[in-house]
Amino acid sequence: MPELRAQLLAAFEVEHRDHVEAVRRALTHPAEADLREIFRRVHSLKGAARAVDLAAIEDLAHRLEERLAEVMEAGAGLSAQMVDLIHVGLDAIEAQAAAGRQGQPPPAPTAAIQALAGRAAAPEEAPAAPASAPVPAEAGPPGEKAPEYVRVDAELGLRLSEAMHQLSADLLAEEALVEVVQRLQRDGRTLERLWGEVRMRGAGREGPHVQAFEAGLRSLTRELSALAQRHARASWAVGQSAAALRSQVDEVALTPAENLLGDLARMTRDIAREQGVEVEVRFEGLEVRAERRVLQALRDPIIHLLRNAISHGAEPADVRERAGKPSRLQVGLRARARGGRLEVRVFDDGPGPDLAKIEAAAVARHLMPPRRRGDPPRAADEILALAFEPGVSVTASVDRISGRGMGLSAVNQTLLALGGSVRLTHRDPVGAEVILSAPLSAARQTLVILRAGDALFALPSFGVRSLLRLSGADLEIVEGVPSARIQTDGSDIVTPVLPLRALLDDLPLAPPDPAAAIPAALLVRGDRRLLVAVDAVEDVRELTVQSLQDSRAYPGLSAGAALLDDDQPVLVLSAEALVERWLRNARRLSASALGLAPPQASESHSARTILVADDSITTRTLEKSILEAQGYRVVLAVDGVDALNTLRSGGVVIDAVVADIEMPRMDGFSLLQAIKADAGLAELPVILMTSRDDPQDVRRGLDLGAEAYITKQKFDQRELLATISRVL
Repeated sequence: MPELRAQLLAAFEVEHRDHVEAVRRALTHPAEADLREIFRRVHSLKGAARAVDLAAIEDLAHRLEERLAEVMEAGAGLSAQMVDLIHVGLDAIEAQAAAGRQGQPPPAPTAAIQALAGRAAAPEEAPAAPASAPVPAEAGPPGEKAPEYVRVDAELGLRLSEAMHQLSADLLAEEALVEVVQRLQRDGRTLERLWGEVRMRGAGREGPHVQAFEAGLRSLTRELSALAQRHARASWAVGQSAAALRSQVDEVALTPAENLLGDLARMTRDIAREQGVEVEVRFEGLEVRAERRVLQALRDPIIHLLRNAISHGAEPADVRERAGKPSRLQVGLRARARGGRLEVRVFDDGPGPDLAKIEAAAVARHLMPPRRRGDPPRAADEILALAFEPGVSVTASVDRISGRGMGLSAVNQTLLALGGSVRLTHRDPVGAEVILSAPLSAARQTLVILRAGDALFALPSFGVRSLLRLSGADLEIVEGVPSARIQTDGSDIVTPVLPLRALLDDLPLAPPDPAAAIPAALLVRGDRRLLVAVDAVEDVRELTVQSLQDSRAYPGLSAGAALLDDDQPVLVLSAEALVERWLRNARRLSASALGLAPPQASESHSARTILVADDSITTRTLEKSILEAQGYRVVLAVDGVDALNTLRSGGVVIDAVVADIEMPRMDGFSLLQAIKADAGLAELPVILMTSRDDPQDVRRGLDLGAEAYITKQKFDQRELLATISRVL
């Protein structure tokens, strides 16, 4: 235990320096400081201190967090007094850490606590502090981390040494080929000289110069053949040795998750005791190995999620009993390696995510518009994705565990910077589960290189379920979205199709030739699938992915950059972030991608556009063919909900609506009511169609504002065309 404690404190030493130095650097230019990033750093520092039982540092960080939250809520920016106050808190944290490092009793942080207890808005309450708080000498230059030491098994070190010696030997053998090449160069020059003499003398075929030339040529041919064989063998040997060496180096670079995450089970139990929550903690799969820096980066997010599991998962005993749950709250962590990725699931069996509260919080922060009366419920994954937006919180009060809505945002930012992703979902059968996905190694990744327009992009191979080639004629509009029917995982599914450029730049694209092939990558996020259309799939390569310093390159979507063989840079995109962007902006993005519809949907701008809403594919097809034959542009909807979404998306201007009455989810009457109640749609002509010749239905439709009513039993295409012509 003392040895483990020493390892944890060594890890905290590196981590806390990184956070403190980053905050101090940000404070050198207060007007340009990113308050959210400073808050995230302090929040992470608090969690790290809690994990190693440094209560004084945790308390100081918590108080700093309180003051920063007040500043963010006020939207006032960092005043000089606030900057001084933050430095006071950081000084006290550094003093506590330094005392622990030197084995001395830590000083009482009374003055700093009293200063941080006051409100940041009151300058007179802030204690005097140096104009610029000095960075401790042992911290080194800004941005430089303290050295980190790891223990390597003796047997592993021996295998690594053997692999290095074997590679060295193979490289020496490769160098020996240089002498052969030099000799062949000399022989080539000799033959060139002999051939010159033959031509000058005009010697016959049997002349001595000709014979010497032919002999030299045969010798050179044999040497070249032998050289080619030796070079092939040497190259193969070097490749094998390099692969073996890389495997051994990976063994050194990768460490069991237990080393950095194992202590969090105890931390979870301690937090539960402090909160008075009876808990059963289960950690599984911590034998999985990953790069130490990856595990270190995941540590803070996991700490926050475990704290959240206790805060949001706790329920009264009688509630758990009625729900048939065990008396103790179940909190767990499960890790596994999958397809070159580290997947960590943090879960609990509490009440699970409250969709209504998350949606309300997102609406309050203007992240989505409020639903109107009659609108269908939003998809669960669309709402859950918003839980990672800053300020979205379902907790009414603020305490040490949760409440500000910033923690999940910090988790998301950390994972994106790591080239990973995070997803919140309902756990089966009850509870919540957060799924973290990150590369086992932050450097080498297998990438799918794609071309979109004049630019190259890359997607990590683990994020691409399959590569397909679609036909433009196969695309159809389903629920207002360009879609294709494909086979995947043994099922026949209809999947949205969106050009990569539409996702990245919101650019409407020209419709493709129906006979042309469309390369596409199938991306998956949870149960959602998306086909991303590109111009070409160029290659699949294993490359080194480097982090991007310039966040302006598609922020939130980029996972780094890589260099191709010709030193051409390629931007690496996050597959899950692309799908998440689609989920959050489905209506607007689908509207910008309607160029993928067949060509007749984009003929002349003077043609009128008719929206046909009918749950019968036969009726939709019939009406579509009749209207297009008369020069109308036609947009299809499978029911009232689909039709209303299309109308409100603004992606295409609709001139009239032809709607069936009997449809699932939202019938024609409800659609008509929703249209007439919407100020932006109220003037839109609506024609109702029904299979029942009921005068009451006719009267109801006309009373609700329908311009016309057509009975399917008496359906005549001339009547339909004449009615549309009249209402337009």
